[in-house]
Amino acid sequence: MFAPLKSFVPRSLYGRAALILIVPIVTIQLVISISFIQRHYEGVTRQMARGLMIELRHLIDEVNEAGSLPEAEARAARVAEALEFRVALPADWSTPEDRRDFWDLSGRQLVLTLHEGLAPLSAVDLVTNDNEVRLLIATDKGPMEVAVERRRVSASNPHQLLVLMIVTSILMTIIAYLFLSNQLRPIKRLADAAEAFGKGQHIAYRPRGAVEVRAAGQAFLEMRSRIERQIEQRTLMLSGVSHDLRTPLTRLRLGLSMLSDPEEGQELLGDVADMERLVDEFLSFVRGDALDEAEEVDPLALVGRVVENAQRAGQDVTLVRAEGTGTMVLREAAVGRALENLIGNAVRYGTKAEVSVTLGERALRIAVEDDGPGIPRERREEALRPFTRLDKARNPNRGGGVGLGLTIAMDIARNHGGALRLGESETLGGLRAELTLAR
Repeated sequence: MFAPLKSFVPRSLYGRAALILIVPIVTIQLVISISFIQRHYEGVTRQMARGLMIELRHLIDEVNEAGSLPEAEARAARVAEALEFRVALPADWSTPEDRRDFWDLSGRQLVLTLHEGLAPLSAVDLVTNDNEVRLLIATDKGPMEVAVERRRVSASNPHQLLVLMIVTSILMTIIAYLFLSNQLRPIKRLADAAEAFGKGQHIAYRPRGAVEVRAAGQAFLEMRSRIERQIEQRTLMLSGVSHDLRTPLTRLRLGLSMLSDPEEGQELLGDVADMERLVDEFLSFVRGDALDEAEEVDPLALVGRVVENAQRAGQDVTLVRAEGTGTMVLREAAVGRALENLIGNAVRYGTKAEVSVTLGERALRIAVEDDGPGIPRERREEALRPFTRLDKARNPNRGGGVGLGLTIAMDIARNHGGALRLGESETLGGLRAELTLAR
């Protein structure tokens, strides 16, 4: 029912708060102006016009009862002085017709009421003088002009009160919005701090505002502190694990190099190298990007360096497109590691890879495409899970990996407020892996 209205509703908290303030005020103004102001002033105008009609009837009777025109003029002057009228007998009226401005609503009621209750009335003029009502009345002694001050027969223009109400409402809306923005600002700061933390950035934040907002801010700080402590403890643990695992592997490598049978030693040394590679992948998966510091980086230059390093390593990879300019805050080593994993997967399961990068206003998009067998649509979500190898025939000890490359890239993307999406390459026919990082 309200779906078509959603496109007109502001999306920001400040915009919706302003809408909540303005809509009720405008509605109240319309209701009051239509239901009260105009009806009230029209009623007052009719009552004042009826009072004028009583005085005009007395004046008409005095004129009609006079025996001659001079006597009628004298009587009219005497009554006019008492009632504060201005009378001209006979009247000099060029066009005997009603005249009023179309926006003069109270004048409309005045004209209607006088014509309904005063039969000799020929015309009413409210235009010649804004402060005066000119009346043309037929008498036995000829047409008579009567001029009355407008304030005696018509309530003050209701639009003046309406304008005053609008100006006051605008002023109060501005004041209310300033107070409301002071309450919304802490919520906006909390949202900014949470968004930055989701991108792997740490910005200073102190809870402020209402009690509920302070409670939410304090809960966020405690949650952030717990997560950071867990990351720090995990990093320290992994440093120890890395040292403990590499030391026996180094001793094993040294012992194998001293074997009498060189061929057997070379095979075992290859196994040790595979074990070291697997340990490195495990550590990279668990460590993620916790050890990197976010900083301003040129992402296009970063992608170019990673592609050049892959080319020097003998991999068939090409940077086919680089669009956009500028820098963004990210963890350079982590993003480089994610891109290296995507390129490594591409050349491992295909023969060549193509990389494209686009830096937009709100996001960085890095796409890696290959000519390999790709991943079926129904298994792409499974491919992002850790320790998942879709091709069971691939031997991890022969360079197939342990199923962590895509998972590491996905975690790094999420830590930057982005995502990793898998699809089909339109140019090469294999897998398309798109890394999106929020800017």
